[in-house]
Amino acid sequence: MRTRQPTATALEDPRIPVRAKLAAAWTSFTFLYVYVDILAFFKPGVIEDIEGGVVWEFDISQTLLTAFLALMAIPILMVVLSMTLPARANRITNLIVASVQVPFAAFNAVGESWTYFYGLGVALEVIVLALILRYAWTWPRTTPSATMATSPGP
Repeated sequence: MRTRQPTATALEDPRIPVRAKLAAAWTSFTFLYVYVDILAFFKPGVIEDIEGGVVWEFDISQTLLTAFLALMAIPILMVVLSMTLPARANRITNLIVASVQVPFAAFNAVGESWTYFYGLGVALEVIVLALILRYAWTWPRTTPSATMATSPGP
């Protein structure tokens, strides 16, 4: 005797707009960027150095913290810009900013003794940046409408 099995129905899978993909990717990138820095506080000696007024090899100053904030603001603003800029400007901005962020992400791991930690962080950041570049590069083009009026020939 056969038991009746419920028919499997396909799940709805609507197309995700490129703007939403870009905003989600920049949000993920920002979380990675921030959490790598936050988790770095657990490295021995980091907090003591900060309490002593030094971050990496730099003296903590208003200029240094302003520079850090400006660098962090770039991916944060890209979340909003990816949803609000016109398509052409959006595509160009994402291609430029993501391209600049790739070497910047790699630079953050140079000279670090905690290779696995920073290596994984940089690898994940670069993967997300590669997705951003791909989404922006392959942004769908509009096709002319078939009902578009054409000018009569001579």
